[in-house]
Amino acid sequence: MSDAEPISEAMPADPSHSVRAEVEREYSGKLARAELKGYAAQAGITLPDGFTEYLDGSKLLGEDGKPSAEAMDKALAPFKLKEPAFPHLVGALPNREGGRIPEPRRISLDVRKR
Repeated sequence: MSDAEPISEAMPADPSHSVRAEVEREYSGKLARAELKGYAAQAGITLPDGFTEYLDGSKLLGEDGKPSAEAMDKALAPFKLKEPAFPHLVGALPNREGGRIPEPRRISLDVRKR
């Protein structure tokens, strides 16, 4: 009989799961930054040069380790344009007369100025 050692039960059958998890942890921040750029482009936001390099990619991830839309909204909030609130213009031009349009002033074409 051979003296071969039996394979222990503690050894995982497929080591690819641990390798896959490590790769996901390593590249999830880069993926989040890339998705942030795409999300900004869809929203019509122009990010400053080098903005995404200064971001902590782990802050853009959700609890499941995937990029979070809520975190991206928070990161892009300062860049979103807000609609300006203009006051109602009462008394400006046509409204000056209470809503009716004033009659045009007639100018005489007589050279003698009668």
